[in-house]
Amino acid sequence: MDSKDLEAEIHPLKNEDGKLQENLGDQLKKGDNLKSAPPQSRLSRCRTVALFLSLFVCLLVVFVISFIIPCPERPVSEGMWRIDYNSAVTYDFLATKDINRDRVQDVIFLYKNTNSSNNFSQSCADEGFSSPCSFVAAVSGANGSILWERPAAQDGALVLCGVPHPKDSGASSACILVGRSGSFIAVDLFTGETLWNHPSTFRRNATILSPLLQVPDLDASGAPDLLVLTQEDKEVNSYIYSGSTGHQIGHRGSLGVDGTSGSLLYVTRAGAHYILLPCASSLCGHSVKGVYEKVTGRDSPLRRDPSWEDVLNATNHRLLVHSSGAIHYLMNVPGKGGEDLLLVSSDTCVLLDGQELAPRWTFSAPQVLRKPILGHYKPDTLAVVVENGTGVDRQIRLLDLSTGAVLWTLALPGLPGYPPSASLLTADHRSAFFFWGLHELVGANQMEPGDTQHSLYMFHPILPGVLLELANVSANVVAFQVTLLEPGRHAACILLTGPASPDAPGLVSMAKHKVQDLILSSRVVHLTEGGADSDQDIRDRLSRLRYRSEA
Repeated sequence: MDSKDLEAEIHPLKNEDGKLQENLGDQLKKGDNLKSAPPQSRLSRCRTVALFLSLFVCLLVVFVISFIIPCPERPVSEGMWRIDYNSAVTYDFLATKDINRDRVQDVIFLYKNTNSSNNFSQSCADEGFSSPCSFVAAVSGANGSILWERPAAQDGALVLCGVPHPKDSGASSACILVGRSGSFIAVDLFTGETLWNHPSTFRRNATILSPLLQVPDLDASGAPDLLVLTQEDKEVNSYIYSGSTGHQIGHRGSLGVDGTSGSLLYVTRAGAHYILLPCASSLCGHSVKGVYEKVTGRDSPLRRDPSWEDVLNATNHRLLVHSSGAIHYLMNVPGKGGEDLLLVSSDTCVLLDGQELAPRWTFSAPQVLRKPILGHYKPDTLAVVVENGTGVDRQIRLLDLSTGAVLWTLALPGLPGYPPSASLLTADHRSAFFFWGLHELVGANQMEPGDTQHSLYMFHPILPGVLLELANVSANVVAFQVTLLEPGRHAACILLTGPASPDAPGLVSMAKHKVQDLILSSRVVHLTEGGADSDQDIRDRLSRLRYRSEA
């Protein structure tokens, strides 16, 4: 056995003592090394000071931003405002855009004041019109203050707002106004300043057909172009104008049809643009490509749709669609894989497949009063509102857009000339519907306009047996709109009232009413008996509705 092992076996404690002495020596050496190294406590103190200093700087920045530098104030939207014009007339036009960029939609409308404009810095003569003339005005949606107003036409106009403008023009968006007496003007949507102004090239006996159509950029100027249809000796003619300069593109072109107002621009599923307009009991159509090439003699980058060309009669430009009565209204509606067409005649509503032009469904509705509107009766399911009949026979029906089945019906007496109904999407993916009708009708014989007020009613599908009477209006309602002025905040009713005849000036009023305030002060109308909720519970429930935009 080795001598070291033998020694360890004979004297084990002695061996352990040796190891302890060796470990103790190592620890003493490490202690000497620690004493010779730089102190760690000094570095730790520096880190602590740096941490507290950075925290102090952050708190100081927060304090400066929060209490010293003022935050931008959000505009306070008044629940109700109103502006009046005495000895004036107004027109059936309303548009909403955020003009002053305060995140609240503002209101644009037309009026003619027989005395003078409220804006004394501009007169009719400044734009070459004789006094009185028609003014376009923009008012704040928050408080009703006038943002700008300016002369626009001699007497009324077709207006199209929100038209994109070339970037180098200094204006991002424009309002285009076509006067009935020959003026053609574009103004900056945000300032009201003139972008261009030209006399129109219409014939003297021409009647301008509504609406003003916005077509693709045909002259490659960086802005959509404009198509105006006129009726001259029962023939419809077309005029194309550059959206960026207002100059006419090509010459006047005849469509070879005898259509009426109510035209629309339709884009087929192949991407071809067509002008459609009612022609008695037929539907007339022209491709925008064909119209452009006819008036300019040049090729167009636009296209035709072969399937549409097959059904479009080359001689009279009528589509193979016939109605039992005269066609009054055309509508683009969402369909399977693209848009479909809704045709409204004097006695029927027909939904046409947007590509095959074959009927999807037909609904008989004698004496359709006005253009239908779209909304949602069931969540995320489109419905169409059809109004037909007059007086005590007036009916309001909500139809399933995909099948034509009746979802809800209401007998609501009303007079001809009422403003159209409206709908506004709510957060539960349904819609709130707004209808005009007679107030507290006593008997079938009391149907004269002066015998009673007309009322604004609200309906929501969560309470199918209840109507709310929101407001009573004795003045003549020229234009009406329900819109979401502030996303996620509140909806508002915009009312433009004035004389029924443009030849008899009177009081013109533009007013905004908050929908929630109208609900809280409304009268509850029960359509069916029963129901455990009180009237106040119904008001409270509907006042808690939240609205959202379509996008």
